[in-house]
Amino acid sequence: MTDVTIYHNPRCTKSRQTLELLRSKGIEPTVVEYLKTPPSAAELTAILGKLGKGPRDILRAKEAAEAGIAKDLDGEALVAAMVANPSAIERPIVVKGDQARVGRPPESVLEIL
Repeated sequence: MTDVTIYHNPRCTKSRQTLELLRSKGIEPTVVEYLKTPPSAAELTAILGKLGKGPRDILRAKEAAEAGIAKDLDGEALVAAMVANPSAIERPIVVKGDQARVGRPPESVLEIL
């Protein structure tokens, strides 16, 4: 079985619910507290590829504004800004193999399990 990873923020209700859902299905994922250990630009780019999304699609607008991330950034510059300000990355993100889903709602991650 392929390993499952959750990019998790323990202070986020949806992130906690998604982790609980995975565990209720007998899955003990690798938990990455991405605020403490942000993904590298290469890792975030790979996650975006697995999600089938661009960086703006997983950008938390309020947190991006608070971090001073310019609204006109895109591509590699936006990925770099998100890595430098991980609170601006949508959460949680669950990755399994070559697929990923944002856990909003938490049940959406079941598609890839």
